[in-house]
Amino acid sequence: MNKTGRWKLPQPTDLQEDNEWIEIPRIARTVPFGYELHPEDSEILVPIPDELDKLQQAKKYIKQYSYREVANWLSKNTGRYISHVGLKKRLDNEKTRNNKARSLRKWAEYAKKAIAKAQALEENRLNSKKKESNADAA
Repeated sequence: MNKTGRWKLPQPTDLQEDNEWIEIPRIARTVPFGYELHPEDSEILVPIPDELDKLQQAKKYIKQYSYREVANWLSKNTGRYISHVGLKKRLDNEKTRNNKARSLRKWAEYAKKAIAKAQALEENRLNSKKKESNADAA
């Protein structure tokens, strides 16, 4: 059995533009499933499209089959080993990051609305002070 160490995905993960996987920065010591080291720069991970596409399929299979069965299928079809625990960690981390990103976008939206409201209130307050000072001067 292969020793895999920890499967920790770098941020951002699995970026795809125009149906083409793109390179991501290397943050962790381990190289995640679906990526390999850039031949000239060890700080960049190059996507392996076949592995990442099969990982996308595996996400669908996980609804019907166990992690162990899906990990075995993934290892057999890609030629790269991933344990059932590694697969679960990878999918759980991805889900957590997606939820976190969604929450941060929502909070950013709330902050924009709050800033706009605060600016409007401040503008009204300053305008009313100007009107009062103009009325007092007259």
